[in-house]
Amino acid sequence: MSQSNGKPFSISKHVVLEAWKRVKANRGSAGVDAQTIELFESKLKDNLYCVWNRMSSGSYMPPPVRTVIIPKSDGGERKLGIPTVSDRVAQMVVKMHLEPEIEPLFDDDSYGYRPSKSAHDAVAKARERCWRYDWVLDLDIKGFFDNIPHELLMKAVRKHTKQTWAVLYIERWLKAPAENQCGELQRRDRGTPQGGVISPLLANLFLHYALDQWMKRQWRENPFERYADDIIVHCRGREEAGRLHKAVYERLSECGLELNNEKTRIVYCKDANRTENHDQVKFVFLGFEFRPRRARNRRGVYFTSFLPAISEKAACRIRAEMRRWHLQRRSDKSLEDLSRMFAVRLRGWIEYYGRFYRSRLYRVFQPLNHALVRWACRKYKRLRGHRTRAARWLRRVMRRDPKLWPHWAIGVR
Repeated sequence: MSQSNGKPFSISKHVVLEAWKRVKANRGSAGVDAQTIELFESKLKDNLYCVWNRMSSGSYMPPPVRTVIIPKSDGGERKLGIPTVSDRVAQMVVKMHLEPEIEPLFDDDSYGYRPSKSAHDAVAKARERCWRYDWVLDLDIKGFFDNIPHELLMKAVRKHTKQTWAVLYIERWLKAPAENQCGELQRRDRGTPQGGVISPLLANLFLHYALDQWMKRQWRENPFERYADDIIVHCRGREEAGRLHKAVYERLSECGLELNNEKTRIVYCKDANRTENHDQVKFVFLGFEFRPRRARNRRGVYFTSFLPAISEKAACRIRAEMRRWHLQRRSDKSLEDLSRMFAVRLRGWIEYYGRFYRSRLYRVFQPLNHALVRWACRKYKRLRGHRTRAARWLRRVMRRDPKLWPHWAIGVR
């Protein structure tokens, strides 16, 4: 597997192979060609050669992206663009080339889709700054991924790579049509599909210039946390937050984006030491709701602090998913079987939402115990019609094997 010979562009076969390994690890569903990861792998050598050959010769043309509509918790919809597996490999090749060039340039306060940063890092920094700054400007960009101007984005791409093939293919991906659920092709002259491999990197690059660098120049006294298009900015006063709101609106308009004024809010970080009155004293950032909460200091004294915990919307989504498991109907399974079926999902929720104010999870997972009680009533004849007795039986199991279910291990009884 040597470097390409006799091709317009020098792209290593080793890079294509590594790109495939990363795409496979990320999994994902099929694109418009209905080809899954498994089908692609069944003819791996031929498929990877095809990607390499076309990219090296300059003839690679991205297929349409498959549009998937995801309902949002606020009643709206989010459009995802799912590329084919081969297209994800091709995008990964470009990402592997471009990311090392631009990643070091990104701001420390940008956290989304970056190798060395996480959502928890952003939430922790936001919590720390909410203790120091009294006010927050919670920003919402209307349809960010769907409305990024191609011309400005490509200007930023050309600034950071001299590889003609990378520029060529990024431009083609931006213009690739979207296939809706009826099979109709829709042209795109703006945006980058949310769901593509290269899209998060391009989105970060665009906002690096459209917002991050502008904030550092014009509003350097106002720190922010940005995770893709989820952004909060810290302010010292309400009036300052109002001025910043207006300035950000104008800045984004200059860059072809629109601030959603209905969802953008000025929030007062109220705690025991902050006595001003304001109608907004909470905001949601990355699934965590920041608001006044009871806390205890090192001396054991309780007070009111401004802290993050799992948001009510996230809690409702978790409870709804657990209801769809219909545990009480699975009387053919043992308690150990059920744990194996759902433990991975439970652990993921606990690891993410349990990082801050973990006790808030108790109310989230208590309905799961109630479902297990109903399951026990169906499973065992001696417990049928005796829910109180079944609850006592479950508590004995918890004491005997507290790690059997992940939520038991954190004290949910």
